[in-house]
Amino acid sequence: MVKKEPKNVSRIRRHARVRAKISGTADKPRLCVYRSNKNIEAQLIDDVKGVTLAASSTVALKSDKGGNVEGAKLVGSDIAKKALALKIKTIVFDRSGYIYHGRIKALAEAAREAGLVF
Repeated sequence: MVKKEPKNVSRIRRHARVRAKISGTADKPRLCVYRSNKNIEAQLIDDVKGVTLAASSTVALKSDKGGNVEGAKLVGSDIAKKALALKIKTIVFDRSGYIYHGRIKALAEAAREAGLVF
């Protein structure tokens, strides 16, 4: 009988495959998302310089809706406001190996509604 690998190992493998193809620049940074059971985090990353341009999370926003769709929407709109303040309109979305569904989708759609293009 073949043992199944843990979910997070599969996710990290998917993320590595995606990261081989996408990269962020200063003009078009990468919006990287991390999801845990209790919180969700997003960062705008310039991969050429290796720096984080802006970041947002339910922890930083002190939201009690950290692990649900409403919390993801708050983070998505907040990261979009920070990006627009830095005069960044277009980004590359990096879902970090997560399925584009639920909280990841809510964060992405909230960022789009707030003015980001991807």
